[in-house]
Amino acid sequence: MTMDPAAGPARTFTIEQANRMLPLVRRIVEDIVQDYARWMEQVGVLEVVAAGRRGDSPPDEAEKVEQDTQRLAADIERYVGELRELGVDFKGFDQGLVDFPAELDGRPVYLCWQLGENAVEHWHDIDAGFAGRQKVQLSANGR
Repeated sequence: MTMDPAAGPARTFTIEQANRMLPLVRRIVEDIVQDYARWMEQVGVLEVVAAGRRGDSPPDEAEKVEQDTQRLAADIERYVGELRELGVDFKGFDQGLVDFPAELDGRPVYLCWQLGENAVEHWHDIDAGFAGRQKVQLSANGR
């Protein structure tokens, strides 16, 4: 989901809501990152098998590798769709980056989380991306 600041996001999260959802998001992102690494390996195998395939050789091995590669791609697409349905924006296959649409001082921002972090503790402007991450400053009441 790409957030259009003019239209506003379909759903926004508070830091508390994002952190409550994090266990589910973490499991999905772990699956994506794991399957993405396997998919990249399969693509490499597929290229080797396809390059070594001759017109008179049986296509079984190449077909199996291609089917495995397509299955992994479909699984990854399904996982990303699950995040989208939750209202979360998946940003990075290698690092497992996730953005939760939010508001800060009345303007749209993203709460930002990366696989391996214990909690959602960062935010960035819509157009800033990961490089613009800043630590969330909670007030005395935790908001």
